[in-house]
Amino acid sequence: MWRRIAWGAPLPIALLALWALAVDRNWVKLIPQLDEVGKEVWDFAFGGVNDNVYSASLLTHLGASASRVLRGFLWATALAVPLGILMGRLPRLSAMTDLTINLLRPVPVTAWVPLVLIVFGLGSRSAVILIFIAAFYPVLLNTIAGVRAVPPRLIEAAAMLGTSRRHMLTHVVLPAALPSIFAGMRIALGFAWVVVVVGETVGVSTGLGSVISEAREISNTALIITGMAFIGLAGFATDRLMNAGIRLAVRHRPLV
Repeated sequence: MWRRIAWGAPLPIALLALWALAVDRNWVKLIPQLDEVGKEVWDFAFGGVNDNVYSASLLTHLGASASRVLRGFLWATALAVPLGILMGRLPRLSAMTDLTINLLRPVPVTAWVPLVLIVFGLGSRSAVILIFIAAFYPVLLNTIAGVRAVPPRLIEAAAMLGTSRRHMLTHVVLPAALPSIFAGMRIALGFAWVVVVVGETVGVSTGLGSVISEAREISNTALIITGMAFIGLAGFATDRLMNAGIRLAVRHRPLV
């Protein structure tokens, strides 16, 4: 672990040094100094500096964002994995749904915002729906790819041993496709944190995306960067947790 930290640390340190130099030499406008952002980060997490509405509010906003990300991500996974398995195994179902999915997939999440607001109204539910849309396609496409990449000889061998169709899916196809499915889930979780800023501009009062949106309206650049930093940290932490959970779940499956 320490070796990975040692290899990874120089780049962010160099970027921070470049940031400080750019502000000091006035290469960029309206970007705060590092110490100003540091004070904003401390105040947002613990308070005692600015004593405003955002002081010591990190847990409230982080908890709200994490809840929305988790709900949207879990809904997307619960729908995309079984649908992807069926599409990967049933050519007729794939032919029926492929055109629709490939027409909807390129539509950016921001384009869905007006329609989602009309259908679901302002509030947290719309934010979760937008996160769901962003997370759905990476899981679905990786599941389909993983199922179609299962070696035919593996399926033939299982059939020769008398494996039923139902057990073929659960005991052969799904385990063989797990690496691709897990990869799609990790990508989807990252997209969910990316979209949370868009989702939390639709009439919600809590969440890191809401903080960034309000900070933009009051031109508080340090608070914008603070919100961005905590979204990055939250996304990194949840990705590490998911990776650890995956390793724990497949610890008795060395091929996976």
